[in-house]
This record gives sequence, C-alpha cells and structure tokens, in this order.
Amino acid sequence: MALINIVLIGAQMLSDIGFNTAVVQSKRGDDPAFLNTAWTLQLMRGAFLGLIVAAISLPVARFYGEPQLAQLLPVAGLNAMILGTCSGKIWAANRHIVLGRMTVQELGSQTFGIAMMVGLAWLTGSVWSLLIGMLMASAMKSLLSHLLLPGPASRLTWEPTAARELFHFGKFLFFSSIATFLVNNADRAILGKFISMAGLGIYNIGYFPASIPTLLAGQFGYRVLLPLYTKTPPSESAENRAKIRRARVLLAAGLIGIGLFLGLIGELFVEVLYENTYHLAGPIMVLLSLAFLPAPALNGYDMLLLARGNSRDYAIKLVLLALCQTGLLFFLVRDFGLIGVVVAPPAAQLLLYPLTAFFAQRARGWDPLVDLGLLAVILLGAAGVLWVNEDAVRAVLQAG
Repeated sequence: MALINIVLIGAQMLSDIGFNTAVVQSKRGDDPAFLNTAWTLQLMRGAFLGLIVAAISLPVARFYGEPQLAQLLPVAGLNAMILGTCSGKIWAANRHIVLGRMTVQELGSQTFGIAMMVGLAWLTGSVWSLLIGMLMASAMKSLLSHLLLPGPASRLTWEPTAARELFHFGKFLFFSSIATFLVNNADRAILGKFISMAGLGIYNIGYFPASIPTLLAGQFGYRVLLPLYTKTPPSESAENRAKIRRARVLLAAGLIGIGLFLGLIGELFVEVLYENTYHLAGPIMVLLSLAFLPAPALNGYDMLLLARGNSRDYAIKLVLLALCQTGLLFFLVRDFGLIGVVVAPPAAQLLLYPLTAFFAQRARGWDPLVDLGLLAVILLGAAGVLWVNEDAVRAVLQAG
C-alpha cells in the first residue's frame, strides 16, 4: 500500500496544474464559467490518470519485484477518476475560507473510509481492504463536495479564455507539483529499492504519524495562508504584515507543538498499537517527527508567492528543494541507511532557506525574527525529545 500510494500521489501530482490555487488567486475565482471550465478539465484529468495508472501497473510490479501490484494498481487507478468528480465548490470554499463545512467534508469522508478499511480488514485480513476503503473515502468526499458545500452545481463547460488562464498560471505549478511529489515521497521510493518490503512497511508505520504536521501545514497553507495573503498582501501596509505574522506564528507554533508531542510519544505509541515485530517503527517515528519540523515553520512563504500569482518563483524554489533533498536522500540512504532519511529533509530545508528568504523579501513578506524564533523553538524542543528518547537514534543506527 505504501508503494500504491506513491504511484497514485505521483500520478496526481505529475499532472497537476493547480486548479485550486488558480481559482483562489484569480480575479475570476467566483465566475461560474471559470469554475466550471476548471471542473471540466479536472474530470478529463481524472479519467486520464486512471488509465495511466492501469497502464504502468505491470512495469511497476516488475521494478519492485511484487507481482500483486499488477492486480492492485489498476483498481487503485479508479481513485483518480473518483476524485476527478469532486465538485468545483471545493475551490470556491477554499477561496472564501469556508473551513467549517470543508472540515466536516474531509473528516466525514476519512472516517467513513477508515471504518470501511477496519471492517473489511477484520473480515478478510487482506490488503484489498485498505484499497477498497480508500476508494470509498474518495467516493464519499466527492458526494459530500456536491451536497454539503455552498454554491451552484458544477457543470460541463468550456470557455477558451478561462482555459488559457488556467494553463498559463498552471504551467509552472506543473513543475512544482513534480517537485512536491519528490519532496514528500522520494524517501519511500528510494527505500523501496534498498530495503525489503517488510522493512518498508515498518518505516511506513513510523512515517505516517510523524508526517501529520507536514500534512496539516499543506492544508492550512492552502486554506488559510493563501487566502489571507491574497486578501491582505503584506506589501500594502504594516497592519497587513501584522495580521500575517500572527497567523504564521499561531499556525507554525501549533504544528511544531504537534510534531514535538508525536516525537515525545513515538516509541510508546508503537508499543501500544503494534506487536513487537514492528518495534523499530517507534524510533523511526521519533526521529522523523523532528526531521519534518522545519518544513511547516518555513514553507508558509510559498503561499505568499502563489497569492501574488508568482508561480514561477514558487516552482523554482520547490524544484531546487526537491533536487537537493532527493540527492541527499539517495546518497545518505545508500551509505548510512535509515539515518539518512532523517538527516536529508531538515538539511535540504536549511540549505534552501536563503533562496526562500530572497523570494519572500522581494514580495516584502520576509519575517526573519519569526523564522529565527521558530527555529530556536524547534532546536530546543528537539533536544528535549531526544533526551527523553535517547535510545531512538541508537536503534535506527543499529538497523542500518
């Protein structure tokens, strides 16, 4: 399932031209013709992705030496088709920060999917239960997007002017989506080649709880910071800059706190929920929780670039980050094993920080005092977590 998710996420992101971001920052973001043209393109993209995932299933199965992937991936491709039917109301809700109903939609669909997974796993004990549960969650998300969110129903529409604007804005987001995929998934893709499937499964158990702050940062970035930067540009007034600062500090501090808490309880979390066979996932969760902390602290500036319609600089920054992090991952994992996965993400974030600051300063949105304060909190918190879980580093080093 870790490999299936990588393929699905890769297919989604390698064809992404940023419909949500385009709608949020566009002056035509509330125009029904613009929204419906984007929705029509989304439907076409979902159907295309489903076919692509089915077509590459056999080569992927051969590459990883897992014949079952050839059976699972064509069915998994249906997920892209289902998500393609989600209503364009989602983009309008993001634009106007309608967080209440969107949260109900997300939590409702995920809860339904998890319940299906657990029930089917209890009955069958098969990996198919996870796949079917994922499809059911996506179907529920699509249904709720049409029924729950405010706004007119999505309809098939093709307006050439809207299509040209979407493609013009999205041409750089296409490359940034590829880069984002590498930043968020290269670790498992590379580890899948160097370690066993059992080892990758154990890593995956530790990875997903540790990645919660990063996932939340992406959601809050698009749903809070992007609309906020759009409505209150920091270049226009000191009052706007103060609002942005408060929002960034509150969001980043909350996410850092969650990450430190997950690192603190990592070993206990795995010991309680899993059998002894999976004990290594605990130390992995501890270290990854700390490794991912710089991203939610510093990546808020990405939304500033998108709010200004500057998808080019956004893409440049993400592509360089992806190249840096993927290169570090490959060589560090090859030479040092699992500990390389822990070192690469924060090292890449810090190496790219000068470029991040440069782009933010050009938009008059750089706030070095906030950045230094957040990094200081991360360092102190990480030291405390490692002191409490001093055996975590040793366990990961011994595992190779």
